Amino acid sequence: MNELVCLDLPLGEAFVNRVRTAWDAGDAVFPLDQRLPPAARQEILRVIKPTVITDATGDTRTHGDRVSDGDAVVIATSGTTGVPKGVVLTHQAIEASAQATSSRLGITSDDCWFACLPPSHIGGLSVVLRSLVMGTRLLTAPSFSVEAYNTAASEGATIVSLVSTAMQQVDTSLFRTIVLGGAKAPVHRPVNAVVTYGLTESGSGVVYNGLPLEGVEIDIRDGVVFLRAPMLLRAYRDGSTPLVNGWLRTGDHGYIDTDGSLHVDGREDDLIVTGGENVWPEQVETRLSAMTEVRDVCVAGVPDNKWGHAVHAFVVLERGDSLSIEAVREWVKETMPAYSAPHAVHVVAEIPRTSLGKPQRNILVSSITN
Repeated sequence: MNELVCLDLPLGEAFVNRVRTAWDAGDAVFPLDQRLPPAARQEILRVIKPTVITDATGDTRTHGDRVSDGDAVVIATSGTTGVPKGVVLTHQAIEASAQATSSRLGITSDDCWFACLPPSHIGGLSVVLRSLVMGTRLLTAPSFSVEAYNTAASEGATIVSLVSTAMQQVDTSLFRTIVLGGAKAPVHRPVNAVVTYGLTESGSGVVYNGLPLEGVEIDIRDGVVFLRAPMLLRAYRDGSTPLVNGWLRTGDHGYIDTDGSLHVDGREDDLIVTGGENVWPEQVETRLSAMTEVRDVCVAGVPDNKWGHAVHAFVVLERGDSLSIEAVREWVKETMPAYSAPHAVHVVAEIPRTSLGKPQRNILVSSITN
C-alpha cells in the first residue's frame, strides 16, 4: 500500500515487529524521536508527512504523503541546527549497507547485535535494519545505560554500536566489537573499537577505520569529501536530491593519505576563518582534551570585528581545577600554529550535545553573543 508508518514507539520488541509488518505490507517506516517536546514533534511530522502513526495503542491514519515502490525507511537528518530533512532509503540501499558492514565486521551466526542508540538516528536504526536483513540475533534496550550494556553482554550480545561518551563509561572488553560513530572518536580507544564515518544520506557508516566498505567510492574535490555507493539515499522526502551523477557532496572536509585512508577534518560549516587563516575546531579540541584540567571541551568561532571570527574554547573543568587563557594558548601553540590558539576560554557546566554526542556549537556561541 506504500504507506509511511511513523513509529511513535521506544526501541524494543514492538518497534522491531512493527518494522517487519510494515515491510511485509510494502510500506516504509519513519522512527519518531521519543524525546521531542510537543512543538518539535509537530514540526518534524509536518516535514516528514507520514500516513500512519503507530504508538502503544495501535495505528492511527493521518493526512500525509505515500512513499514510492521500494522505499523502506525515511529518517530525519541529525543536523545540530535547522529543520531536519527526511532522507529516503530504499530496500536495495539498506540491503547493500547491511551486507557490506556485516562482511567488514566478520559477522557470523554466532554474533548478536545490541541496539541501544536512538533509532530516530541512522546510527541506532541501522543496527536494527541490518539485523533484520541479515537474520542476525538482536537484543535491544530503550536507551543506553551501563546496566543495559552489561546485561546484553551477559545474554550473549557480541557487537554494539556506541558513541564516544557511552563507550567511556563501559567495560569494552565485554563485546567482541564496538562500532563507534557520532562525534569524533577519542584519540585513545580500545583495540576492538571500529571508527565509522558516514551520514544519514549514506545509510550509516560507509568508511570503517578510514577504509571504504565494499562498493563505496570516495573522491576529494577542493578538499571536500564526495561519496558514491549503492547504499546512498534515493531522495529527500520533499522530492529533491543531493546526488549529482550518483555522487553525494558530504559537506565534510578531508583528505586521503598515502595508505588510502580517509581523514576527515570536520564539517565545512564548522571551519573557523580567523584573520584569513583556517582553523578546524576538532583539531583544537583534541589538543585541549589532553590537558589534565579539562574534562570536556568544545571549540567554536565567534564573530569578531578584528578577526572576522575568533577562536573560543568552552571547557568543562575537572572538579577543583582552574584554567587561565595564557595556559590554554601556550598549550595549543606547542603543537599547532599560533592562530589556532583560543582568544577566549569560557568555563561551562556542560557541553550541549546531540544524542549522538556531537557538540552543539551554535548553542554555546549564542550563550555569549545574545
